[in-house]
Amino acid sequence: MSSNDFAVRLQAAVARHMGAPGTIFDLKRLTGGANKTTWAFDAECGGKRGTYILQLASTKQLDPSDPFAALAELMPHLNAEEDARIMIAAVKAGVPAPRVRAIFDDTDGLGGGYITEFVEGETLAPKILREQRFAPARKIMAAQCGEILAAIHRIDPREAPFLKRQFAADVIEMQRKVVDLRGFRHPAIEMGIKWASEHIPKNQRHTVVHGDFRHGNLIVGENDGIRLVLDWEIAQTGDPMQDLGWVCVKTWRFGGPKPVGGFGTREDLFAAYEKASGHSVDPEHVRFWEAWGCVKWGIGCLGMGARGIDEEVLERSAIGRRIEEPLWDFITLIEGRD
Repeated sequence: MSSNDFAVRLQAAVARHMGAPGTIFDLKRLTGGANKTTWAFDAECGGKRGTYILQLASTKQLDPSDPFAALAELMPHLNAEEDARIMIAAVKAGVPAPRVRAIFDDTDGLGGGYITEFVEGETLAPKILREQRFAPARKIMAAQCGEILAAIHRIDPREAPFLKRQFAADVIEMQRKVVDLRGFRHPAIEMGIKWASEHIPKNQRHTVVHGDFRHGNLIVGENDGIRLVLDWEIAQTGDPMQDLGWVCVKTWRFGGPKPVGGFGTREDLFAAYEKASGHSVDPEHVRFWEAWGCVKWGIGCLGMGARGIDEEVLERSAIGRRIEEPLWDFITLIEGRD
């Protein structure tokens, strides 16, 4: 579709879902990933002009002959409508998630996608962790993470029946299959999978889980901290402690000195979560998920590096070269040296 056709269809969709005339201003593409493309624009709806974010699902399909295609079907991954629906449910539960203004259907001629309200702020971890203007935010963000995660885990799963159920054993087995399909044996990965299989926590709760709660998926303000939680596309139901562990994985500290995202302490995270959720936090339970998160990211690096080097995936290939870092983090963590 030409850029002019795209703009015409977008204006018609905005007018239909959000109010006439739907006139579009300053349309600009922000990102173009493997799963979706993101645009920012202004629109006039009902006599008011506002700023919005458009996300469209990628039309790229996995080759059915690819052995990863069948495995991908079993992994948590939401389509555009499901992505929007879980954000609507999250806002209802008190989570600072994007406010959905429109969900496209076949009539719109734009494919799968949705429009959300725009929220100003920063997502780049190096700026949030190092620039002085974010110092007030860094002081409160660990507690905010605890409060927000408690709200995420309160989302009524009946409002998102499309979410895949992922118990700890399922998560580990899925990653084992990924490694087997890659055909690349790495001693630390093998050790990590074996360790995780033998240390699955008992008495797991089962709630809605964000699945990727970390730097890069948080919009942060200089003084007020976390304003928005982004990227809900791998939301699932499972052990809520995996969200607390994931935000502590050393990779997501981006060189920051503190264990929660580089900006806060586990004690502040846990205390805020307990107060907001009414559920106690077992630090060893969270540590399991933090350790497993290191192994999982190591497997993720393996997958990126295995795709080869070309212009399209050069950045992913560069990430693949860092496979040893999260695996070393895993070993130091289970040895009590973190």
